[in-house]
Amino acid sequence: MGVETVAAPDAAAPSALRRVARSATTTPGRLSLVWALLLVLTVVTGVVGALAAQDKQDTLDELVTQREPLTSAAQQVFRSLSDADATAASAFLSGGVEPPDLRARYEADIAQAGDALAAASADVGADPVAAAHVSTLSQQLPVYTGLVETARANNRQGFPAGAAYLREASGLMRSKLLTAAEQLYGIDYQRLRAAQDEATAPPWGPLALAAALLLALGAAQRWLTRRTNRLLNVGMLVATGAVVVAAAWSAVVLLLAAGHVDDARRTGSGQADVLVHARINALKARADETLTLVARGDGSGYEQEWRQLAGTLVGGGSLLEQAGGLGGGDEQLRRAEQAARGWADAHTKLRGLDDGGQYEEAVEVATGESATAFAELDDALREAIDAARADFATQTGRAAQATTLLAPGLGALAVVAAAGISAGIRQRLREYR
Repeated sequence: MGVETVAAPDAAAPSALRRVARSATTTPGRLSLVWALLLVLTVVTGVVGALAAQDKQDTLDELVTQREPLTSAAQQVFRSLSDADATAASAFLSGGVEPPDLRARYEADIAQAGDALAAASADVGADPVAAAHVSTLSQQLPVYTGLVETARANNRQGFPAGAAYLREASGLMRSKLLTAAEQLYGIDYQRLRAAQDEATAPPWGPLALAAALLLALGAAQRWLTRRTNRLLNVGMLVATGAVVVAAAWSAVVLLLAAGHVDDARRTGSGQADVLVHARINALKARADETLTLVARGDGSGYEQEWRQLAGTLVGGGSLLEQAGGLGGGDEQLRRAEQAARGWADAHTKLRGLDDGGQYEEAVEVATGESATAFAELDDALREAIDAARADFATQTGRAAQATTLLAPGLGALAVVAAAGISAGIRQRLREYR
């Protein structure tokens, strides 16, 4: 009985690696290997490029729908609290029962601050610093309003303690509430700037892959020309053209989008930020102006701060001048500067009367001429901020529109490139059959 010989597995069936190695020594095998490598590189480049384009689109959409509104909400907290402080001080000067319009404005400011704080706090996330500022605002705002109500009650009855309570309330507002609100606004504004930086950052990964794919296609076509003595390969030319179109389209679209985002940063969010600080300084100065009178001879500190804050509004290097240098809102800025100068004139008149012992006349100027000039300044700044926000939305929206078709377009061009590669190499493979 014979003994059956069983071949070793390696001898009976060469490993896949050996088959590939042997195949790579033949021209058809090398063509297949080049085909596979080019297809993989094309697919990876197309997928990465499309995902990067979609990420740009999402970032731009988020700037308009989330980041800017949240920054605006934080700014609204800052502004409403500042206006509430200035309005409470102005109402106190009237003595007895304050004017209904000032009372309504104060209550509206407090309500708006609460609503804006609720909106801004939704974006706190895991940031402990932002959470701490929100906590400070939430805890101290009721304390502030309680002090103001106590001041009002004493003022209605003619008790001098009312002035002390009002000054304590204003001190709390400035030392804790406005500080926390300003810091919260700063955090949101920096997040907005970070998103703008992300939107304008070059997509280095997809660019490197596209460059590598073009080099690989060029090398493959040169190799095919040498091996087959065929100068042109239509499929490979189509693939190369698709990649070139994708790269050129991406470059043009991303440069255009970056230009719009830069415009939105300069004439939109950047100018709005400068104007927000100008408006806050004006509101603080208005509170100082009235608190100087409330203090009745003991308000030199308020007057000194008024001069410092008013000096930031007009003149060389002022906030209004900086805002004008960023472009946009020329009419509103011109009105704001005129109103600021008119307010400064009214303040000079007010201080002259108060320092001259004519307190009642000074109060009349504070609640009349000075209040009117300040209201004109505040309205002009509000309109300028609204115009800057609108410009931000317009420019960022244009950037988003420019990138709308980029992601699907890159995917489609990747399919065209892959089809061209397959057609071109299959054509050469058929010549060996």
